[in-house]
Amino acid sequence: MSQKINYFKLLASVLLCQFAGAVGSVFTASSLENWYSLLEKPVFNPPSWIFFPVWTLLYTLMGISLYIVWDKGLQDREVKIGLIIFGIQLVLNSLWSFLFFGLKSPYYGFVEIIFLWLAIFLTIIKFRNISKTASYLLIPYILWVSFAALLNYYLWTLNM
Repeated sequence: MSQKINYFKLLASVLLCQFAGAVGSVFTASSLENWYSLLEKPVFNPPSWIFFPVWTLLYTLMGISLYIVWDKGLQDREVKIGLIIFGIQLVLNSLWSFLFFGLKSPYYGFVEIIFLWLAIFLTIIKFRNISKTASYLLIPYILWVSFAALLNYYLWTLNM
């Protein structure tokens, strides 16, 4: 027997994640032309056009994951803890853009992305106890952030 989809919760979850991305993009857009383009980049730096579609997809997957867990019910203590950890990683996600692009600091961005990675990992672990599907939907996100951390490290060390 399949459960009915709560389209309001699903839409709210996806939009919340996309909003976090939009907040981060405010800092990104203002620094792309006048700062980021001037940085020395590693050979594996992807073309700039790839970031928007990748992040849009990742925020959508995050939103679906959030919905699955939220839909299990806020009366469940595990769900509440999972949602709190998810919220922390979402804030850290936007904070990275502020530190890296807004403050133009690859160093602060790198330090923060380590905390972001740990928060995503904890979210995956906590979500796995609630829904394996919800946790699996976050795997592309942690893989991309792992790559982003490596890229951030090289941008920091190449531009000291």
